[in-house]
Amino acid sequence: MSNISFADDAWSEYLYWQTQDKKTLKKINALLKEIQRNPFDGAGKPEPLKNDKSGLWSRRINDKDRLVYSVNNDFIIVYQCKGHYDD
Repeated sequence: MSNISFADDAWSEYLYWQTQDKKTLKKINALLKEIQRNPFDGAGKPEPLKNDKSGLWSRRINDKDRLVYSVNNDFIIVYQCKGHYDD
């Protein structure tokens, strides 16, 4: 099982969901578990990001929000879990 860590901004966004929307929080947690099992395939339409975000991956949380992460060996780093990377 891979270790998950959060960038500072992503952790703040994760804490936001804990108090504002439990349904979205459950979806994020489900996506994180799936990323641990299979980082590049599965729910949320995983896709590699391009250009200045090369090396990062994105999964849809809902129509408005994306989970942006990277996978390095046995570590998953979450960079964003609120909003869309184009915002």
